[in-house]
Formats: sequence, structure tokens, C-alpha cells
Amino acid sequence: MFVGESGVARIIQRTCEVMRDEKLDDPSQVRARGVIDFETLQRFVNFHYSVTLDLFGAEISSNAASFYTGGLKGRYGESKVEDDHALSGSEYAIAEIENGVIVQKSVAALTALNARLRDDYTREIQAGIDRWNRIPERFGLPHRLRLPHAGFHRKIGNFAGQYVSPEGRVLSKSEWEPRSSAWLPATDDHAFVNSFMGRVIEPGKFANWIAPPARGVNNLPIEFEYVRFG
Repeated sequence: MFVGESGVARIIQRTCEVMRDEKLDDPSQVRARGVIDFETLQRFVNFHYSVTLDLFGAEISSNAASFYTGGLKGRYGESKVEDDHALSGSEYAIAEIENGVIVQKSVAALTALNARLRDDYTREIQAGIDRWNRIPERFGLPHRLRLPHAGFHRKIGNFAGQYVSPEGRVLSKSEWEPRSSAWLPATDDHAFVNSFMGRVIEPGKFANWIAPPARGVNNLPIEFEYVRFG
């Protein structure tokens, strides 16, 4: 996670530098300066977080319970969890939609292992988001990135086939469709980001959309010629 987190942090830093130095706030003006605006960054956060949550599988899973009982699956930090590790009679709270509202429901902890692992993952990712948000705070900018609700843009589990806003409000399909482009990256967002993917090979030089690292690899100077092109 460190490589990705530090890379995005450098993108955020560069955006903040341009916004502060040129006193910009409008996303189109920020984009015109060749850096990635916060609104676009937020849409990509929304997308990647939501699709990653689906990788954990359904919240309630008999397969997960079987694998856990057979010793093939564990909770995050299993050896540090202070219980009997059998989970017999234990419960865990999961979210689901009931009558158009998201509610919490207690289920057998043994079948909710995927949900627990997902919640642990969310806490780790939130810590990374918090670190990213210290960058605009340091620059005196009000912009902050945030994780969408766990039910947003889900294809697997309790929220599959449902329409949930990033704030956690259950929507109808007709409410979702005209607003989803503000929440998820569209074709032009991908094209915009891809347009930056040019090659910069001069030692000590970096593309305009990303800030230099705090230090070079193995504490070598940033301008060190790591790769020689023939």
C-alpha cells in the first residue's frame, strides 16, 4: 500500500501547489494547468474503493465459515483477537437495506467473516485517506478526500443491484443515473488522466502533475541518474 499511497500523495501535493500558488479553485482551471483536480481524484477514490470492497465477497458466506473452521481463513490479526476463536454463539453487525433505508443487523459472526475483514480493510484505507488529507490542510486549502458509503456502487453482497449515494442514501434508479457521472470517473476523466502519461527521463525532472519525492531511492539525490538511456 505504501507505494500507491506515497504516489497519490505526490499527485495531491502538486495539485495543492498549483491551486495555492495560482489561487485556483475551479476544477476546469485546475485541469487547464496540467494537474489533477480534487473532484476528479474523488471520483477515482469512489470507484477504486467500491470495486475493491466487492473483492471480499458477500457479507454472509457459508464458504467463509467453512474455510475458517477448517483453518484456511482467518480474521485480520487473528492471533491478537481475544476470544475463543471458535465464534460459536458470537454475532457481528452487518449493513443491509430494509424498506429503503440502510440498517444494521446482527448475524452469526462465523458467517460474517467477509464483512469483518472488509471493515478492517476500510479502517486501514481510511487511515491512508486521513494522511492524504493532511496535505491540503498543510497548504491551507479546504478540499478533503473521503470514502464513499460501503453500499455505494456495489456489485456483490447485500448492496448488489441497489443504488446508494456516496453519503449512504438509498436512491431509485432514476435518481442515480443523472448523478452517477458526478460520483464516478467518466470516459473524459480517463482520457484526461491518460493524456498525462508522457515520458520524462531527464534526471531530476518530473512531470508537471506530480511533485518530486521527498528523497531519492536508497537516499540517493533525486537528480541521480538511476537509469541510463542508450
